[in-house]
Amino acid sequence: MPAADLLRGVSATDLHKLLRFEHDDPHRILGPHHDADGLVIRAFRPDAAVLDVVSAAPDGARNAMQSIDPSGLFAVRLPARADAFRYQLEFGNHHGVRQRVGDPYSHAPILGDFDLHLAGEGRHRRLWESMGAHARKHEGADGVSFAVWAPAALRVSVVGDWNAWDGRYHPMRRLGPGGIWELFIPGLRPGRRYKYELVTQAGEIILKIDPFAFETELRPNTAAIVPAHSKHFWHDEAWLSARATRDHLRSPMSVYEVHLASWMRVPGESNRWLTYRELAQALGDYVTRMGFTHVELMPVAEHPFDGSWGYQVTGYFAPTSRFGTPDDFRFFVDHLHERGIGVLLDWVPAHFPKDAHALARYDGSPLYEYADPRKGEHPDWGTLVFDYGRNEVRNFLVANALYWLEEFHVDGLRVDAVASMLYLDYSREAGEWVPNRFGGRENLEAISLCRELTDTVREQVPGALVIAEESTAWPMVSRPTYLGGLGFHFKWNMGWMHDALKYFSLDPIHRRFHHNQITFSLMYAFSESFILPLSHDEVVHMKGSLFEKLPGDEWKRAATLRLLYAYMWCHPGKKLLFMGGEFGQRAEWNHEKSLDWHLLENTAHRGLRELVADLNTLYRDESALWDADGDPEGFQWIVVADSDQSVLAFARYDRERERHVVCVLNATPLPRAGYRVGMPAEGEYREHVNTDSKRYGGGGVGNGATVTATAHASHGMPCSVVLTLPPLGAIVLVPSAETSARARKEAGPPVERGPVERS
Repeated sequence: MPAADLLRGVSATDLHKLLRFEHDDPHRILGPHHDADGLVIRAFRPDAAVLDVVSAAPDGARNAMQSIDPSGLFAVRLPARADAFRYQLEFGNHHGVRQRVGDPYSHAPILGDFDLHLAGEGRHRRLWESMGAHARKHEGADGVSFAVWAPAALRVSVVGDWNAWDGRYHPMRRLGPGGIWELFIPGLRPGRRYKYELVTQAGEIILKIDPFAFETELRPNTAAIVPAHSKHFWHDEAWLSARATRDHLRSPMSVYEVHLASWMRVPGESNRWLTYRELAQALGDYVTRMGFTHVELMPVAEHPFDGSWGYQVTGYFAPTSRFGTPDDFRFFVDHLHERGIGVLLDWVPAHFPKDAHALARYDGSPLYEYADPRKGEHPDWGTLVFDYGRNEVRNFLVANALYWLEEFHVDGLRVDAVASMLYLDYSREAGEWVPNRFGGRENLEAISLCRELTDTVREQVPGALVIAEESTAWPMVSRPTYLGGLGFHFKWNMGWMHDALKYFSLDPIHRRFHHNQITFSLMYAFSESFILPLSHDEVVHMKGSLFEKLPGDEWKRAATLRLLYAYMWCHPGKKLLFMGGEFGQRAEWNHEKSLDWHLLENTAHRGLRELVADLNTLYRDESALWDADGDPEGFQWIVVADSDQSVLAFARYDRERERHVVCVLNATPLPRAGYRVGMPAEGEYREHVNTDSKRYGGGGVGNGATVTATAHASHGMPCSVVLTLPPLGAIVLVPSAETSARARKEAGPPVERGPVERS
């Protein structure tokens, strides 16, 4: 049959583009096409010597296809049919080997107009269900659908370990004007490795990982893996139900920050990492013993470099393959929920790396990043900044946040480097940044994204948290968007962290001259909903560990760290401590090994860990330490001006004044006997925590089990108690039930306060 008859309706331009591998809609030529004389089926197989169409009907009728072009284009004309013709292609190569495959170009698109419309507007909340690779049944055939956004590409192909990574075999079609490319490959199964091959406007052929890769190879390999459907059966329904109604601001929250690769390893097995399933048990046991309410995982989204924290993400939808599969990670989260432990993730929407296989210049043009390097490149980290003004990029990020919260049941996201998002001049000198349309330095598009993110999470995943790591004085970070805030539930209190560490790093003899550094945090403690972090940031880049930052000999360092922790746990705000800090890790973080667990053989380090566990127990049990975190009525200075002796004392109350505790700190190595401290009520108080207790490795200076406050007014309080203050120590006094009731009665009825608008 003349080739022209088999190419009827195909323009010379279309044919030319197809044969040059530049066509953006190969379905227009390939696959089945009806005309007045019947059904023409065309296929492109550059490796085929012969090619047959084999009917899927029981008779298995076979029709030989005719070679139309030596590059691999074949066609055959069949009689007209009223019904859909289901078939496969059987090809034989030049070595006589035959293989039967489905024809991708015989299938209609999977993405519909509504998907494309929502994606173009940036409002496709479950975008991951449409984009990426999905094993599914489509038009009666089992296979895998692929979809990727690459509007500037001339051609996009799926390449993988089944087609020799050759972009000629499976070119995709462009759907609509938005630049989404799609292809369904029948017969393909989960577990196959793949990438996308793109032809840029400059004619360059580039290989890229799927931005929606749900599973990836282990570094240094960079291919995506077609995922299997999850087989994990969740057991955390009760946890999620309770979480949805929890008032997080009025709940205890003590977070253990963890880098999974270096928390604990297996020295006897080549120092290997623990798997997600091993970590679930080991970390679950440890966190339960220590009394933390949550773990926060440093980025588990796929990243290429073991020696990093994980903040240079190359696979935003893929739990890193270092520790197992996505279902293994689901097991990890589920197991911790069963243990009553929440799981927070570090999430990185501020920037992404320039790795050639990932998002950078994805289709040969600035796609995910701003085109102007004054906005699109981060000068500190050598990374690229997301283009927050582009609908599709905002949709990618918001959908990614929802993906982790919904698909893996995580309890919240700690958003990294928010300050770098909010300011156009962040780490840039004059002339190196572009003002916004009003001439200001604020990134209006990033502000809009933050608000969209926080509002969407509240709407879609009730009870899930969004936490800002924001290091400036940007106002109303944790206030509702309808009041002009950014809508985050909490903000890391970086000012508190820096001031506290600077104060306690001073030689005690100099602290009297810096007393305001330790009291200043109460000037703004209630302006936001804060988390107090002693985070990973403070134990890297030659900063030394917390233990090594502190002055003096071994005893003084351990005592000062115990004092710091007592101050932190009694201060308004939720708590976060980086792994190793709980027992006084001495060395900076090292990605190549686990924490120095052998230090627990030492009394001081073992005692420090016992103190943190006891502080967590006290914190969870005493509502005065968390119920009024966001309310200035829940805090009262008692001793605030004794800079000469570096002594502080304050009381914490719950919102109804049913409970209170008193914390007294002595930041010098001198014990202070006969020190009078004002108290809220007359009666007995238990010395619940004394950081100088021998149990914690201290010297045992203190006041015994209980002390009694008498009706001796002091420090503006109606009663007082005379104490012995331990050196470099803190004591936490908890009233007996009778004393607590007396304090409640003397305080009078609760103060009527209007509602406080909190995120």
